[in-house]
Amino acid sequence: MRRGGTKGAGGRLLAVGYVRVSTDQQATEGVSLEAQQVRIRAHCVSQDIELIDIVIDEGFSAKSLERPGIKRALAMLTSNQANAIVVVKLDRLTRSVKDLGYLCDSYFREGLPYSLLSVSDSIDTRSASGMLMPNVLM
Repeated sequence: MRRGGTKGAGGRLLAVGYVRVSTDQQATEGVSLEAQQVRIRAHCVSQDIELIDIVIDEGFSAKSLERPGIKRALAMLTSNQANAIVVVKLDRLTRSVKDLGYLCDSYFREGLPYSLLSVSDSIDTRSASGMLMPNVLM
């Protein structure tokens, strides 16, 4: 069963991209903000997802959700500006099992109109099998 919610022109999923690096070293070794943005844009094009914005948290650790960018991205969901968050890899969103559980329970569980898509991890919570993946990873 596919979940939906707010849709863009032509019924396309509306998504906000989220990118994060915590250190200068990460920015230069393959997970740069720019590299993450390129991968998110390409994924959205290939999946016919309307990318409405990319939110950036530069210099913030994923050990907590106390980051301005992730708060903004989640607010875009709850204000119906978007109904999905797209990340390159789950560890860009959080490195905390507790926080991933909170996000899944509060935003990405069955019955809610929001979806989480992780490009590298092949996570897409719009389907039942996609809902299983974050739980397995937790």
